[in-house]
Amino acid sequence: MARRKKLVKVVLGVLVGVLISQFSNREHTCSQSRPKAAAAAPPPARSDDNLVFVGVMTAAQYLDTRARAVYETWGRKLPGKVVFFSSEDSYSDQVPLVALPDVDDSYPPQKKSFMMLKYMYDHYIDRFEWFMRADDDVYVRTDRLEELLRSVDSRKPWFIGQTGRGTTEEFGTLSLDSDENFCMGGPGVIFSRETLKRMAPFVEECLSNLYTTHEDVELGRCVRRFAGISCTWSYEASDCDCKMQVILYHNQSGQAAFTGDLKQKEVHRAITLHPVKQPRHMYRLDKYVKALQVQSYQQEKIELHRDIAASMEELGFRIRNLQNASLVEGLPLFPESRGSEKYLGDTSLLGLPGRLTRQQPRNVDDVLDWELISKTLYSWRDLNPRRRIGSCLKEGLSDVVRDIMEVINSYSKQRGRVIDFKEILYGYWRLDPVHGVDLILDLLLVYRKYRGHKMTVQVRRHAYVQQTFTEISIREVKNYDFPYMSQRSSTTAAIPVHQKLVKHLVSTFEQIPPILHPSPPKKQEVINFVLPLSGRYKIFRRFLKMYEDVCLKRQEEAKLFVVLYQNDRSSDFLRSGALIEDVQRTYGSDAVVAIYTNETFSRARALERGLSLLSGDDLVLFMDVDMIFHPRSLQRVRQNTVKEKSVYFPIVYSLYNPRLLNRTYPDNYSFFTDDIVDEDSGFWRQFGFGIVSLYKSDYVGLGGLNLLISGWGFEDVTFYDNAIKSSLRIVRSVDPNLIHVYHSIECDINLDAAQKTMCLGTQANMLGSLKQLQKVYERYEEVVVS
Repeated sequence: MARRKKLVKVVLGVLVGVLISQFSNREHTCSQSRPKAAAAAPPPARSDDNLVFVGVMTAAQYLDTRARAVYETWGRKLPGKVVFFSSEDSYSDQVPLVALPDVDDSYPPQKKSFMMLKYMYDHYIDRFEWFMRADDDVYVRTDRLEELLRSVDSRKPWFIGQTGRGTTEEFGTLSLDSDENFCMGGPGVIFSRETLKRMAPFVEECLSNLYTTHEDVELGRCVRRFAGISCTWSYEASDCDCKMQVILYHNQSGQAAFTGDLKQKEVHRAITLHPVKQPRHMYRLDKYVKALQVQSYQQEKIELHRDIAASMEELGFRIRNLQNASLVEGLPLFPESRGSEKYLGDTSLLGLPGRLTRQQPRNVDDVLDWELISKTLYSWRDLNPRRRIGSCLKEGLSDVVRDIMEVINSYSKQRGRVIDFKEILYGYWRLDPVHGVDLILDLLLVYRKYRGHKMTVQVRRHAYVQQTFTEISIREVKNYDFPYMSQRSSTTAAIPVHQKLVKHLVSTFEQIPPILHPSPPKKQEVINFVLPLSGRYKIFRRFLKMYEDVCLKRQEEAKLFVVLYQNDRSSDFLRSGALIEDVQRTYGSDAVVAIYTNETFSRARALERGLSLLSGDDLVLFMDVDMIFHPRSLQRVRQNTVKEKSVYFPIVYSLYNPRLLNRTYPDNYSFFTDDIVDEDSGFWRQFGFGIVSLYKSDYVGLGGLNLLISGWGFEDVTFYDNAIKSSLRIVRSVDPNLIHVYHSIECDINLDAAQKTMCLGTQANMLGSLKQLQKVYERYEEVVVS
C-alpha cells in the first residue's frame, strides 16, 4: 500500500509540477527596469524560494540574446531569484534587469562586479542564504546547485568557486602571496550570507586599491582581506564529489565549447558549465539536461515497478497478473487502464527483476545469441564474424560505462577513494526487442585511494548490465522557435502553424534574388564501364538488356567497353558479338565498344585493354557480368569518386545458392530489387574488391593491376592493398542497388595456394547463411557424419 501511494504521489507530483510550470510560463510578466530608476525598486523575491540569489553580469548588447537565453532556461528553475546587471543606460523588457548607476559595459568589468555585490548586500542580504556571481555565458544545473547549497552551513563564511592562481605567464604579477588564491569568475562564484556581510560594506575601498585588471583576482583579494577566507578547493560532502574544478566546470575550447557531443562525463558531473557563447547552444544544453532528468525519472519509475512486483510476489501474486490485481476488494492495484493519462505502466514488463535469465526461450529460435565485443565486434549475423564496432554500439557502450562509473563513485568521498575507467577489455551483449539489452563487460579500472594507506592500482571488474525498454510513448511537440530569434511579446496570441509556414516561405522567397540569366544544369561525369567477358552468353544478354534500360534509354552519361575473349565455346563468343552489334545499330557505334581477343583469359589484362582506349581524366568503373546495378548506383559512383582524392570500392550484396533456398533466378534483371536484400537471401561481400571506380590517372598512379596473375581472383586484393598504402582516400560503403547474382565457381586445382584458398572460401560463403546450412545439417546429419 505504501509503495502504491509513493508511486501515485511521484506521478501526480510530476504532473502537477508540469501544469504549474506551464501556467506560470504563460502568465509570467517580465520585471522591467528603467535606466537608473531600476536600482531603487528591485523586483520582490518569492518568500518560498529564498535559497540563492544569482546576479548575472551582462552588457546592453547581450540583453536580448545571451541574457534572455539564460533567463528562459535555467533562470526560471532557480530555487531563489536571478537578476541581470548591466550598465546604467541599459533597458530590457525581456529579463529582470538592474541598470547600475555610473557603471558602463567596459572590460574588465571590475566596477560592475563589485557594485553588483553591493546591490545584493543592500537589498537582499537578509532574504537569501546564498549569493552567486555569474556571467551571461554560464549554464547552471539548478537542481544540483540546490543539492550542494543545502548540504553546506550558510551561517559560516564560504567563498566557493574554481580556485585559481593565474597562468604561468602571470605568476608573480598578480600580487598574491604564496598562500593566496582567488575564485575564477567564469564558472561562477558563490558567497555565503556571512561572507557577503563581511565583504560588501568595503567594496568601494577595494575598488580604490586595485592591483591588476583581473576582476576575479581583485574580488578574491577583497574577500581575503575583509572576510578572512580564501577560495574553497573542495567541500567534504557525504553524497557528492565536490571538487570545484569538477562541479564548476570551465571548458578550455573557447567558442567551440559545448557545441559538439554533450555526452561527456564533465557535462554529467558539473553544476555549472562555462562558456556557452551562443544562445542556441544554451537552449540546446538545457534541452539535453532536461532529457537527463527524464531518464532519471524513467529509472525511478522502473525501480518503483520492481518494488511493486517484489512486494506483490510476497502476497502471492504473479507478475503477469498484476494489471488486474486488487489490494483488497474494491481497491485495484492499478485503477487506471492502458490508454488513460493516469496509466502507471505495465508492471509485467517494467517490474521484471534484473537478472540475465529473465528471458526464457520456448524453442531454439527464441534463444538469444551473444555477440563478443573486443577491439572489434564478433557476430554470428554474417559469414564474416569479425566486424567493425558501429557508431551506435560505441555510443551505447559509452553511455553504459559512464552510468556504471557514476554508480561506482557515488559514495567515493566517504570511502576516501576514486575509481577511474580505463578501457573495456572484452564484453558480451545481446538484444531482446521485448525486454531490452543485456551486457557483460570486463572493465579495466584504476583504483586510487587517497586516505590512510594511499595507493594507485589497476583492477579488473565484471559488470552485469541490463537496460530495460520502457513502453513506447508518443509526445506531441509544438512548433518552436528559439525565443531570442523572435521579438513577439509574452502577451501575443499564438500564431497557427499553417500561418507560420506561409510566413516563413514568403520571407524565404523574398530573400532570393531574381535569376536573370539561368545557367544550364551541370553535365554529369561520363562513367566508362570496363567489362571482361569470356563465354557466359545468357548472363551477358541479361547484363546488356539491363545496361540498355538503365543507361542507353535513359540517356545516362555512360559508355560500355566489353573485352570479349574467344574460347572453346565459340557459339557464346559469336552470339555475344551479335548482341553488341544489335545495340550498336540501334544506339550508335559509341554506345558499346567491343574489344576482341583470343588470349588466355586474365581479368587484369582485360581491364588494362579497356583502359588503353581512355584518357587520364576519364572516370572508370570496373564491372562484372554477374552484377545488377541501378541508376542510384551510378550516382554513388560519381559522388564517391574524386580525381586525385578518393577511390570507391562499393560493398556489393551477393546472393546465395538458389537451390539451397528452393528458388530460381530468372534471366530478367528486374527480378532483383531492393526487396531481395535480406539476411536469408545473401550477404554483404565485405572482402570483395573487384568492383571499383576511379580515374585512369589515379589507376596509373597506383601502379595498376598485377598482370602476372592469371586464373581466378587475387588481382583485386593486391590492387586494394596498394590503394590503402597510397595517399588516396578509400571509400567503402554498402550499396543495396549493386547485387551480385549467384553463379557456381570452379576452383582450378592448378591455382597457387593463396588463390586456391580464396576461391574455396568464396565458394563456401556463397552456399547459404549459417541458419540455412544448420537446417541442411540437421536434415542430413546422418549422411554428413557418416
